[in-house]
Parts: sequence; structure tokens; C-alpha cells
Amino acid sequence: MNKKVFNPARLKFAREKRGFTIRKLCDCLKLTTKSLSDYENGRRDPNDKTISEIAKILNFQTGFFFLGPLHSIEPSSVSFRSLARMRASVRNSALRAGELALEMDTWINRRFELPKADLPDLYNYSSVAAAEAIRNAWGLGEKPIRNMVSTLEAKGIRVYSLAEDTQDMDAYSFWASDQPFIFLNTKKTVERSRFDAAHELGHLILHKHGEPMGKEIEAQANSFASALLMPEGSVKSHAIHYPSLKDIITLKSFWLVSASSLVRRLKDLNLITEWQYRSLTIDLSRNGYMKNEPEPICTREESKLLPMVFSALKEEGISKGDVAKELGIPIEDINALTFKTQLTSIPGKNSKPASINSKNDYLKVIK
Repeated sequence: MNKKVFNPARLKFAREKRGFTIRKLCDCLKLTTKSLSDYENGRRDPNDKTISEIAKILNFQTGFFFLGPLHSIEPSSVSFRSLARMRASVRNSALRAGELALEMDTWINRRFELPKADLPDLYNYSSVAAAEAIRNAWGLGEKPIRNMVSTLEAKGIRVYSLAEDTQDMDAYSFWASDQPFIFLNTKKTVERSRFDAAHELGHLILHKHGEPMGKEIEAQANSFASALLMPEGSVKSHAIHYPSLKDIITLKSFWLVSASSLVRRLKDLNLITEWQYRSLTIDLSRNGYMKNEPEPICTREESKLLPMVFSALKEEGISKGDVAKELGIPIEDINALTFKTQLTSIPGKNSKPASINSKNDYLKVIK
């Protein structure tokens, strides 16, 4: 029988996923920094007792540290916003969450046929033109997008959740080979999360090739998201010449956006003056509506695909705990990535392998 081999890269991964510095973990383990550095760099292996202690402190199964190579995400390929103010520990933890999602996605893809990515390459398009092109390509017309997450999933984009409780991390996205991924912070308001999803879609479409950088790409992604969620023709047909704050609150519910993003869109389309824009922004701020949304959307958008996957697995006698055990991670990590998924009933039974097909924004599992 082959002896299990300790994987030092998984130790560093687990430490960063839990937000531990080397010093903090050393203090918990009563180890020297040199010893831990040796373990992480593969110069020597920890003994079984130390591995068990590491697993307990970092809340991973001991078997996790003996599995093969992990997927790796190049930080430069990720659309992090607010990078300047983001703590390294937050960034690293979020990257490790993304890599866990890649592990889980690979596991799922071995057992299911999921929707293929249907994203045109709009690299040379302006933000607004790209948003219009996506609406046309996806048959959205000028109607409000009622569920951003399921719309993205139906077009082959994998959408996972982030449970990090921080204001520094909004959302992020990246391409892994030809597969696009979006991660959304579930601590944000629903309106903000919808805009984040549209913003990240903009990055996937406009910035797949890596240029330009910094504030310029953030402005482009914001412009894309605004035009996607609030198409020009629809906004103009519903616009009020001199909207009050009450009018803004009423109108925002039609497009399912925040009051502040609607005010900005009206300004960008020259439907309100600069003075009106400033006045409405002051009113929003004075009433606390820049942080706390007025008449907020109560139901958070969550994955439709993932509950169906886990329901299909359950019918095969495979629990979420079984998946966690095979990946060597606690079930809490799966819940954190999958919007704390609840199981969804699956219509019909046919042949294997399981297949998830899409029609508009509806996802169906056929067994």
C-alpha cells in the first residue's frame, strides 16, 4: 500500500483560507516560525500529531492535507475592487475560497453536464454597447432582469457566494480556462448584490484579455452594469421630468436597483440636471439611503443550479457531507460557497449522467 504523502501547499492554503498569519498559527500550535515555514515549503513534514492539531485549529479534515494539487488562481487574473484598501488576509482568504469553488466545480463537472458558457467576446465594445449586445444576444429586450444569478447561471457562468463579513470585499470574477466564475458577497443588500453581479459580468466580457487596469476598468464595469440593469429606452419611457426622492424610491423597484444607482443612471442619460443629481444625492445621504436601501428587496437572489445538483446527488444517496468528506473540507465551507443551499425538487427521471439544461433563466436537472 502506498504511503500517504503530505501536501505542503495545502497547509499554506488552509492557513490563508482561515485568515491566519504564520505567527498566529505558530502561537496556536506552540511551534517556531521556522518549523511552520519548513512545513509549508516542503523542507520537512509535520508528524501525525501536529497534522491533527493543524486540522483542528484550521477546521479542515486531516485527509485534506494528503490530497493532490489544488487549483490555483493567479491574483492578477481576478477582478478585485478596492484592492488598495483590502487587507492581504481578506484578499488571500477570498482567493482561497475561489480555489475551493474550483475544486468543487471540478467534482461536480465529473458527474453532471452543466450549461456551457455563452458569453460573446466584446473586448472592443464600449461599456454601453456591450450591455446592449448582451441584452440582444440573451433575448432580454428592455425588460428588467428579475433574477441576475439565475440569468447568469443559465448562460453557463458559475455563481458562488462569499461569506466573508467585510466591507472591503464586494464581489470578484475570473476566467478559469474557458469557464467564467463570479463570487458575490452575501452580506451586501440585494440591490447592491445585483449590481455587483452585473458589474462582474462586465469584467468577464470586457476585460477577459487583461487590459486596461485600475480605476478605468472599474468605471467601465460600472457603466456596463448600469446600462445592463437599466436599459436606456426603458428608463426614458418611465422617467419623470423632475423626480422627487419619493419618485426615485418608487421607480427603483421596477428595475430592482438601488436608489443611488438609479439617480446616477438618470444623470448619465441627461434625464436630470447636475443640480438635480446633487440634490437627490444629498437627500439620499441625509436619509441614510446611501447605506441602508429604502423599501429594500427582501428576497436574496441565490443559485438555482446548485440546489438542483445537490438534490440529484441526494437521490443517488450522496449527501452534502459526503461531498465535503471527499474534498477534505468541512460542510460549512460548502454552505458558504453555495448560498447555504437548500435542496430543490427535480422534475422527471431519465438517463445518466445527470444534465442541467437551461431555458431562459430556468435551470432543470434531467436524470
